[in-house]
Amino acid sequence: MGRSYKEWWIAREVPARLRLGFAIGVGLMGGACSISMPIGSLVEDQSATGSVKAAPASPLSADLGPEDWRRAKGALAIALDPQGNGSPVTWDNPETGMKGTFVPIGQPFVKNDEICRAFRAKVMGQTTAASLQGTACRPSGGEWAIRGVKPSKKPV
Repeated sequence: MGRSYKEWWIAREVPARLRLGFAIGVGLMGGACSISMPIGSLVEDQSATGSVKAAPASPLSADLGPEDWRRAKGALAIALDPQGNGSPVTWDNPETGMKGTFVPIGQPFVKNDEICRAFRAKVMGQTTAASLQGTACRPSGGEWAIRGVKPSKKPV
């Protein structure tokens, strides 16, 4: 016969209380042994050397800003949707002049417990254009993430 509700509750609550007590104890001990010291002077100011560069907003192109990439990701999600019709999906940002197209290639496939799909993309700016080919994957219920992209010889 199974445990009573009281036995079940005690078995469930004791480990939770022990974990909480342990976390509080470690926090109190660590706080008592700490000293305060400004560490700003210990960190080299790399903005003066110019050696630190911000990561690009998009894995597709360094020319895409955060808003361009937000719009492109929306189009990518529609284009790669496994229940979609496989048609090209375009996006644009009138404020920056950037625009592009995504075309799914082949059928979706599963890799490492994620749904993946190959695609071709074209990214165009006011003075630049790039044709790309890549693969994007997403966990169940998650967002698409580009896993690899390279220049494409075939246009979109």
